Amino acid sequence: MTSVPVLAVAGHLGAGKTTLLNHLLRNGRGVRIGALVNDFGAVNIDAMLVAGQVDAMASLSNGCICCAVDAEEAAEMLGKLAAVKPRLDLIVVEASGVAEPSALARTIITADHPGFHYAGLVLVIDGLQPELSHGVPVADLVVLNKASSCPDVDALTARIRELNPRVPVLSTDFARIDPELLIDPPRRAPQAQLSFDELLRDEHEHDHPEYESVEFRTDDVVNPRLFMEFLRDRPEGLYRAKGFVDFGSQRFLVQLVGSSLRFEKRRQAGTELVLIGTGMDTSALLAGLQRCAGAPADENAMLGVLKYVV
Repeated sequence: MTSVPVLAVAGHLGAGKTTLLNHLLRNGRGVRIGALVNDFGAVNIDAMLVAGQVDAMASLSNGCICCAVDAEEAAEMLGKLAAVKPRLDLIVVEASGVAEPSALARTIITADHPGFHYAGLVLVIDGLQPELSHGVPVADLVVLNKASSCPDVDALTARIRELNPRVPVLSTDFARIDPELLIDPPRRAPQAQLSFDELLRDEHEHDHPEYESVEFRTDDVVNPRLFMEFLRDRPEGLYRAKGFVDFGSQRFLVQLVGSSLRFEKRRQAGTELVLIGTGMDTSALLAGLQRCAGAPADENAMLGVLKYVV
């Protein structure tokens, strides 16, 4: 059984973190989501706002998650959510507005547990009152919320790019992003009757901000050193990569989400990848991958890959 991805959601007070979580809960069709909600106060208002929709929830109030718990305590809390049956597809950690994003990410990354793994940091920025020092350099995806009321979206995006040149930026209102940018819908047998939660889900009364999906296939063996260089220096806007990669002597399932990278051994021959992001240069993306295919590899080329094998 693969571990459950844990997505961190950070941003200043009022930026739209709870709105984003509720949007995922209402629109993640068939996706079972657990949430760890952290509100800096004795009464966890944010947890109350999502309690009726989430599949499983834990809450931490009267303290900031990045300083109120250590990695061991975080592992225990998230491990309980990861053990929920039926299995969750995603755990969202909604941090308090005072949480330091880099410390939040570090807490989850160092919380060693076989039941879950870190799956990146989404930073929600208020387009009306942007404070860009708050986590932009460590964000894997930036959601620029309240974009229609922002005086100059292009200028604000340019400022974000100065701090994090490759990060995908999605401009939206009411934190409406397509859940499939974050996670694949699970393949489950259709239900004969819709649940109450499913009846509440939005029926696409609005357009989600667009993202791109690019496919790459090759029967040539992929050079592992060149492939790791491609992931390290990946083109601007790439957020996720998933699929199978054939290094010849070894084959793997690869899953990249922002800065989080995982390889799992598989028998599948051939390389088939799907790359997801926004504002990507498709030609550069495919050219970069094509350079990895068929190139001879030295005897130590696999060492960079093996560090990320689970």
